[in-house]
Formats: sequence, structure tokens, C-alpha cells
Amino acid sequence: MCFECFDRLPRIEFGGVEYFNWYEDNTCCIAFGAIPKIVNKQIHNKVMSKEEIKQAKKKPLYLENDVPVVLWNKKTHDIHFFVIESGYDYDGASIWKFFWRLIGSKEDIRFKIASLIHDYICEHKECVLYQRRFSSIVLERLLRVADTDLLRRILMFVAVEIYQMCRKWKNERKNYERKFQKFRA
Repeated sequence: MCFECFDRLPRIEFGGVEYFNWYEDNTCCIAFGAIPKIVNKQIHNKVMSKEEIKQAKKKPLYLENDVPVVLWNKKTHDIHFFVIESGYDYDGASIWKFFWRLIGSKEDIRFKIASLIHDYICEHKECVLYQRRFSSIVLERLLRVADTDLLRRILMFVAVEIYQMCRKWKNERKNYERKFQKFRA
């Protein structure tokens, strides 16, 4: 989508601020306060240290602007608001090189916004109240908007679900709930 096309997106209001309604169905609503401007990092071995080059290869994408995000989980009626700050860097879609031919490379244009939001959520699970499944649904819906075909979306959704289940989201959620209950008591 070209930047001029974004003006045609519907708008929603949250907290007195207007957002681009990026996606909405009966499960969720995803809205941005600004269009994410994602850039690939550049490498120049004459001016960068080996460590800087290593980090740029590990996380080759970064965000040039602040992006306020609203995620509405219509199943639980939770509304999540957070801001991804400019300069946030991330690795794109974490796809093993072996599967690039089937799915696409991690820096594929269709995956950039979906992986931006999903990577941020995975690094800041509290921003969606540790709702692992909801984070996977958001990823899948953003891939849908980016015109990723059904097979790729299913493969990515299942891979992310399995990976996240192995990454202790449940334990972190329980710890969060215990802290919240202590606070309420």
C-alpha cells in the first residue's frame, strides 16, 4: 500500500485520538495512530564495528517513527494500548532459512508490519496482559491484511503458537495474575 493510499483507511477514535483502523472483524480490532515507517538497516564495514555489524544482521529492521497501537480483543473485551517508539529494532519474521522458499524470507514486505507488532508484543507481553493466543491472532490478521496467502498464514500461525507455548507464556501469565491478586487484596 502506498502512503497516499493510507488516507482511504477508515478511522476510529480511542481516548480522544484518531487511529487508522488497520483491521477489524468479530475477533479483534487493530489500529495505529501513525503509519509504521519500517527501514532496513545498512551495513558499512569501514565505519561499523564487528559487534555493530553482528547486531544489524541479527535485527535488520527498525522503526523510524513512534507508532501508537490499539488492540481490541473482542472475545475478552480487553483494549490494549501501547506505543512502539522510533528506533525500535527487530528481526522481522523469524523464519528458518530452510523454509524461505516455502514461506518467504524474514524481511519479506508482507511480514514487516505483522512481525513489528508481534515482536514487540513478545518482548513486552504485559502490553496484552500475557494473552499468548491473542498475540498469535493479531499476527495472523496482520498477515491477512498484507495479502499473505492462507497456507503461509496457517504455517506461520502454527509455528508461532508452538514456539510461544514452549517459551513459558503460561508461567509468566500466572506470575502476573499472582502479583495482580496481591495488589487487589
